[in-house]
Amino acid sequence: MPSETRTMPHLHVVTGKGGVGKTTVAAALAMALAPPGGRTLLVEVEGRQAIAALFDSAPLPYEERHMVTAPGGGEVFALTVDAEEALMDYLAMFYRLGPAGRALRKVGAIDFATTIAPGLSDILLTGKVKEATTRTDHGRRVYDAVVLDAPPTGRVSRFLNVTVEASKLARVGPIRTHSEGVARLLHSKRTAVHVVTRLEEMPVQETADAIEELESLKLPVGDVIVNAVNPPLLSGVKVTKAGLKRDLAAAGLPTDKELIDALADEAADHQRRLAVQERLRAELAELDRPTVELPLFTDGIDLSNLYSMASLLRDHVNGEDR
Repeated sequence: MPSETRTMPHLHVVTGKGGVGKTTVAAALAMALAPPGGRTLLVEVEGRQAIAALFDSAPLPYEERHMVTAPGGGEVFALTVDAEEALMDYLAMFYRLGPAGRALRKVGAIDFATTIAPGLSDILLTGKVKEATTRTDHGRRVYDAVVLDAPPTGRVSRFLNVTVEASKLARVGPIRTHSEGVARLLHSKRTAVHVVTRLEEMPVQETADAIEELESLKLPVGDVIVNAVNPPLLSGVKVTKAGLKRDLAAAGLPTDKELIDALADEAADHQRRLAVQERLRAELAELDRPTVELPLFTDGIDLSNLYSMASLLRDHVNGEDR
């Protein structure tokens, strides 16, 4: 793992293969980055209302809402970005089309525009994220950090790089200026794209592929976050049926052959999984990215477990686990 001092990004993009816990990690990271007396913003752009579900909240509107107080005392806000609402903001900001923009919505012009130009939706979404990231009040950033729960690894490179393509197409005007500003932020040291994975074959392979693609586009890759890691039970332990029978008898438990055979098979299967996980851990190490592991919570994810994840991520960000 690289040990050099890193510039702390202001925008943290979190991606990962579907099913690895990307939204959960993004929420925990937003909590970890909220300094005492400060605030962070957690943003989602896929319309899934995954943040609301995670915090057991009502569906979030298109406005920044306070969600939780972080372990260090900072505040975490959340925003669900809707492409149509973002377009309304864009029209009001660059073309001063407030009431006229609302009229366009009534006749379906906005749906038409985002349908015939699919990339426009991503431009609007990333543009809103950029606005929140760079927003200031009396010369001070409104948010100490912004965490984007981004699309999964299979789509994230295109999502983040769409503004570069848009700036090439529009030679002048607000669209080019807007796209260039977003592209500069996303390709700068102020941004880090973190990849969430699990110690399983497909997620690890997708992680490696995503990092290679992100680097080819000169997008700033951040950390690899390994989620839901099983505790290494029985690691290095030689399990025998005779030993199982002896230990069961000592505990006053049944020692019938069927039970001992089943326990021996379970132990052998678990140790095989540990061996596979060690191999995959070695593959992740070859990516030469800062890596942090988060434990598996067998009781599911609740606020208490989010706090635990946030504490581990905060130690990692601060370099205390290196």
